[in-house]
Amino acid sequence: MKTAVAAPQTKTAPPELEVINLTKRFGTFTALDQVSIKVTPGSFHALLGENGAGKSTLVKCIMGFYTPTSGDVLVAKQSRTIASPKDAHHFGIGMVYQHFTSVPAMTVAENLVLSRYDSPQWINWKTEYDRLDAFMATSPFQIDLRTPISQLAAGQKQKLEILKQLYLNSRVLILDEPTSVLTPDEADEVLGLLREEVTAGHLSVLMISHKFREVMAFTDEVTVLRKGKLAGHGYVRDLTVDDMAHMMLGEKKEATPVAKVAIADSRPVLELKDLCADRDNGLPAVCSASLIVNSGEIVGIAGVSGNGQRPRHSGDILVNGEPYQPTRREMARHQVYTLPEEPLRNACVPHMSVAENMALRTFDCPPQARHGWLLSLSNIRRMAEGLVQRFSVKTPSVDTPVGHLSGGNVQRTVLARELSSTNINLLIAANPCFGLDFSAVDYIHSQILAARNRGVAVLLVSEDLDELLKLSDRIFVISTGELVYESPTATADIKTLGHKMAGH
Repeated sequence: MKTAVAAPQTKTAPPELEVINLTKRFGTFTALDQVSIKVTPGSFHALLGENGAGKSTLVKCIMGFYTPTSGDVLVAKQSRTIASPKDAHHFGIGMVYQHFTSVPAMTVAENLVLSRYDSPQWINWKTEYDRLDAFMATSPFQIDLRTPISQLAAGQKQKLEILKQLYLNSRVLILDEPTSVLTPDEADEVLGLLREEVTAGHLSVLMISHKFREVMAFTDEVTVLRKGKLAGHGYVRDLTVDDMAHMMLGEKKEATPVAKVAIADSRPVLELKDLCADRDNGLPAVCSASLIVNSGEIVGIAGVSGNGQRPRHSGDILVNGEPYQPTRREMARHQVYTLPEEPLRNACVPHMSVAENMALRTFDCPPQARHGWLLSLSNIRRMAEGLVQRFSVKTPSVDTPVGHLSGGNVQRTVLARELSSTNINLLIAANPCFGLDFSAVDYIHSQILAARNRGVAVLLVSEDLDELLKLSDRIFVISTGELVYESPTATADIKTLGHKMAGH
């Protein structure tokens, strides 16, 4: 029986990748307009821009997901037709996506073999393991080949996504927000090892990122897009963070300073007592978690995905000293508001209008309704128009389906609905800025802080340690379902925080 086996991996020099005057239109909408970018061999190149600037459209054209309306993609100085990711792979280009693509029930070795475009029907595992062991011996990341994906930490999963592309012999890597689920220590390790491969001339990297610290620390060049057009380019050694933000936004913009005010007569608002919850497979997800969030205080929970976000099965949740269940009726009675992660999926109805989504809290209350059921559409629209202006939501109209808005404007829509009440008692926010750009993050942070300064109790769950250190008054770390660290943020040990988040 003949068995197809991957060819031995050789570390050839990466080809030059160049995009010339690329334009992509969707109907009458121009997502990219005459954009050019060059990734020189052995360079680490950052691609920056606000949400909706055209970054994803550009890399999808390079990878063959989209066909450009006009323009050219050159690999090794030759014009290439790339109609699919398989074509991109043929020219040595691979992409690591923002979300993990591995199969949890399979091992590392099985996922690597599955990633191949020539994955065989019949596998000689002895031969495959010999090849995989040889590949791992020269790779920048080391992961046990026999470990199931479900047992890997987030940092190891991200390393595996990169390993897949190295295993496929990709020499130009496109990375889409590669550190969004990593702790600072894990991010520095992953990018540092890639930086070594780039410096050695084995790889070129084009990285989409919103994290200026990582851009300044690891990349050589930056290209900035704004509203589908090329807004700037430069070498990192010649630029400041303000320079890059200026190119992204079209104006100088300083981050809104964090100014916290002291709250008199602070009182407990949210109390968790011995909270326990299980994963879908029945194993513990949260173990005896207890904490208190006071009025006028932001309590941050640091942790990576999967470390304890599940429904409870025992323990107590108290709001204002009373047992609490997260029903619409009790949320209204206790004035509990939320900013969940992935707001388009968890806080909105995509096909409904901006106005309708903004009214999901109040559609059955005067003046938007009479008798609790007779809706006043004119009042719903009028309310939405005021909130669009107040919260600077960029939308063609309040009748536009919310699913048509950019990520930042979807989050502003949710912010407008959740923070427009004058009687907010408790705000629960989970990764409120995930995947958003500099301007949107700054705005959302300012709104959360303003709520805190009005006396609102805020529970902020985030994977972004910088965000937690900026906003929180007290900070906890949750790891393997347990609260393993607690400190006032002002005296928190940052290195310990990062290690605890990683499970060390």
